Amino acid sequence: MRRILVAGLLTASSCMFAQKLAWQSNAQPKTTQQVQFLLPEQVTVPARRPSTIEMHFRVNNGLHINSHTPQEKSLIPTQLMVEEPAGLKIEAVDFPPGTDYSPAFSPSDKLSVYTGEFVLRAHVVAQAGEHLLQGTLRYQACDANSCYPPKKAPVAVNVVGK
Repeated sequence: MRRILVAGLLTASSCMFAQKLAWQSNAQPKTTQQVQFLLPEQVTVPARRPSTIEMHFRVNNGLHINSHTPQEKSLIPTQLMVEEPAGLKIEAVDFPPGTDYSPAFSPSDKLSVYTGEFVLRAHVVAQAGEHLLQGTLRYQACDANSCYPPKKAPVAVNVVGK
């Protein structure tokens, strides 16, 4: 009887050491984007003339993000932060109006949010040649029950002035 008990304990303990605990894992935590930049990858515009670039984004199903003008000052607005490369002037960025959303836990509140696909319009003037417009869309995603920490979705568009 003693041998069976000892053998059972040895087997159980060897199984415990063979499995890694969650904090022992070598895997990197997954940082999935809740908003994706869809397109364009490249756009051709007339050189030295005002042009508009439509940048398409998608919010994952079941989520919403605050619009660029949330109803409450405590909410984090969606912002496009871009680096202006030499030869490309970004004059303005137009955001779409948000849609009204009332969370289930507070139906009398109205939030201004984006869901699904939305488009930002960047007004630019490009010199002749290729210019890489890079930046990030800063947002805070929420579901019906809670909000997640703010994130940044990368944006990159090759702008060709002709």
